[in-house]
Amino acid sequence: MKQSETTISQISLMKQKLHAAKIALEDINTDRNDKLKTLIQFISHLSLACKGQNLELDNKLAKLRHHMQSFDQVDEALPELVDIERLLKSQYSQTMSRLEDSRLGLSRVIRQIQRVNAVPDKLKKEITYFKQELNKPFHTVWEYIPKVEKLVSFYEEILKQEFADTDSYDILPQHIQLAKELAAKIAEVEFRKDQRDQILVLKEVLLSDITVNTLLESYQTILSLLLDNIAREKTASQDFLFALNDALTIVRDVVNSTYNNSQRSEQLKGQLNKEINLRVNNADELVIDVDNITELKTQLTIQLSSLRDALSRKEALEQREQAILRKSIESMRKELNAMSNEANSYKEKLFEHQKLNLLDPLTQLANRTALEDRMEQEYRNHLRFKSPLWIAVTDIDHFKAINDNFGHSTGDKTLQVIAMALKNSLRDSEFVARYGGEEFVLLLPGITDEHISLMLNRVREKIKNIPFKFKNQRITVTLSIGAAQVMENETLEEAFERADAALYQAKNNGRDRVVIDI
Repeated sequence: MKQSETTISQISLMKQKLHAAKIALEDINTDRNDKLKTLIQFISHLSLACKGQNLELDNKLAKLRHHMQSFDQVDEALPELVDIERLLKSQYSQTMSRLEDSRLGLSRVIRQIQRVNAVPDKLKKEITYFKQELNKPFHTVWEYIPKVEKLVSFYEEILKQEFADTDSYDILPQHIQLAKELAAKIAEVEFRKDQRDQILVLKEVLLSDITVNTLLESYQTILSLLLDNIAREKTASQDFLFALNDALTIVRDVVNSTYNNSQRSEQLKGQLNKEINLRVNNADELVIDVDNITELKTQLTIQLSSLRDALSRKEALEQREQAILRKSIESMRKELNAMSNEANSYKEKLFEHQKLNLLDPLTQLANRTALEDRMEQEYRNHLRFKSPLWIAVTDIDHFKAINDNFGHSTGDKTLQVIAMALKNSLRDSEFVARYGGEEFVLLLPGITDEHISLMLNRVREKIKNIPFKFKNQRITVTLSIGAAQVMENETLEEAFERADAALYQAKNNGRDRVVIDI
């Protein structure tokens, strides 16, 4: 009887261990799912980081984010990973295709140059050698840019030879007009910080006494700067796509491997659980059915030995599964941390470019594009809440005289000072943008008819009291302002035209005044 009690106690102990093993297994599954959820969340954020590269790629990544909400949906997401990898490779192929088209375009241009009879023999040899180099395909954008620069140098050399017998060239009105248009265009483009000083000098040259050679050199310089910026943009995007493709490939492989290992482990653990339950049930039946204590002891010893063996195999399987999972997670964590840093860096660059695209590079005020977006937003609020909305157009009086008498760099500084003064004169709900040249536009929501004149005249007086001093000469700079309120059933364009007409009226009435269209 004592032996039977001991056996029953051992069976009870084994049941407790079995229960503890089940709880440990549930903890492992919970931990695994938590880690996989973290991975899934990261993949979702990673896919958002590359949004905008390709419409089809965006759609596939959106589906991937939808599918990868839980570990149970991983199997549905695997085909999406394959398609995304294909699209990323396709993006690379498109880049290579464009480079090939560019190479063929350069070949066509160089054939045209070879038809010029006045090309010196030495230059002809260089062009022939250059043409042979173009037979080799481009592998990166950085191989393409130097070829373009070389092609430009051929053009420059041919032009020098063409005009070598002429000591000077007549400057025609169209040359001056081209110089002014080029100066205006480069003022609208956002160049890198290390290029801005060069652009300011170039702008000053274009707006002074220009020569044909200087005009040609200016075009060549600007073209080279723009090509360099384009190459940097393309290289950054290309590098990011390569890194993203590699990361997603690793993620796909690890997810596949983890999923397959999990499936195999679940099958093995299921078999072990059945075997363990069978041994426990057999032990229960032996206690009930066997009357002989010796036989019962023998049978229970066999069953317990088998049960211990099954539990040992299950424990070994779980330890192996945990080790594999930890190794996989650690491998992915390292790769994804690196990719996360890359994605964050790329997102910061994109955000910076988007921000710059909405800023006027000279004054750092909102540009015309940002103005149009804000006008639409304020107009919707005006229609929705029936709140007053004013548009004011302002222009610096006699600004051309400042440029002519003191130089364009002084004119640029004047614009910067006035721009900041206008911005500081407004509330957070109000908005100012550079519309073009020396003209600014103000959006003024929520101001009543009684206060608009007072507010605009306060701004005008603030600008007038700025102590400008050019070449030791005290100068007063004034503004003319025209304003109009958006009326019921009136479009923004119609209100803007009325404000613009009011500005011209202020100019015609002697400047330095505010005219409000009523």
